[in-house]
Amino acid sequence: MNIEDIIIPPRAIETEKWQLGNLISSEVQENGIVLIFCSDYRGIPQGEAEIHDFREVRQALYRLSKLDFEVPICDLGDLISGKSHEDTHYILQEVLSACHYKNAIPVVIGGSSDLSFALFSALNFHQKDITYTQISNIISLFNQGADITEKNFLAKILGSKTFSLKNYHHLGYQKHLNELDSVKLMKEVEFDVIRLAEMMNSTVKTEPFFRKADLVTVNCDAVEGPASGFSVNQQVNGLNRREVCSYFKEIGLSENLKSVGIFNFDPSGEDLMNHQLLAQMIWHLIEGINIQKSHPAERPLETFWVLIGEEQFAFKRDSFSGLWYFGNGEDTEKLVPCSVKEYEEATKGVLPERLNRFKH
Repeated sequence: MNIEDIIIPPRAIETEKWQLGNLISSEVQENGIVLIFCSDYRGIPQGEAEIHDFREVRQALYRLSKLDFEVPICDLGDLISGKSHEDTHYILQEVLSACHYKNAIPVVIGGSSDLSFALFSALNFHQKDITYTQISNIISLFNQGADITEKNFLAKILGSKTFSLKNYHHLGYQKHLNELDSVKLMKEVEFDVIRLAEMMNSTVKTEPFFRKADLVTVNCDAVEGPASGFSVNQQVNGLNRREVCSYFKEIGLSENLKSVGIFNFDPSGEDLMNHQLLAQMIWHLIEGINIQKSHPAERPLETFWVLIGEEQFAFKRDSFSGLWYFGNGEDTEKLVPCSVKEYEEATKGVLPERLNRFKH
């Protein structure tokens, strides 16, 4: 399969030397970032696969500052949808796999949220023990039908015998939009489920769920757009525009990030602010990746012992980043990312419920 046969290259956009567009090329480079725009929305009811014009998003993105970014950025173009929605999943997996072979981070923009399945499947081919973090207002565990849709893709990922899932974190769900049994089931199998209210105003509490993520997907339905038509299933409540940009920077700061998806954006919306918001979400992601790439590989850890009852627990603080971990040992890959608030809670004599799962 030739990339030229399944991708429409982006049209040229004139930019100045200080702008991001001056860094963006059409070539996938080793250890770079690859932007892939997708128009297949057949995973949602009445969804279509007609080619959408993402030019407004590109213009807004290309004209933002390139700061001191050094990570190569490629805008591969617009993915041509397959004859069937299943074909699009297959085509996308092939493109993503080509990116993974070069250790590049693909960022899929557009399309329905079930394309998360394609991102997981492609990454699963290249590595095992995947940590997957999703921001979505809905926890849908509906698992009927052979076709992959936004209602069943999560159940198909979690229930697959061929997928190697290490951790799953679900952030931003809204109680009034979800079936109670789905939330209960997620908690029973000890997946982290975080409500929207716990994500507002600050990223401190939920940053640990991004720190070791290999794959992150974001459903734009979880975002409170600045105007109508930001997502295909617009909701009155969600992360505001400043919060969602902060979270995209946290995504970029992940130490293990391999793949990102931004789904359910409404490309047909005419309000320029919607396109600007999506562009700035992508820009903050790129900023986070650049910052993470500049961090030293080896960083000393400070150990803080906390006595709770008759048990002693170790918390570690990264002396470079100031980030916290739970557990004993010097290998951060074997430690549990946690927040300073969880450490402070432990010093008051209560081990946070989440960390109880990892205390032995």
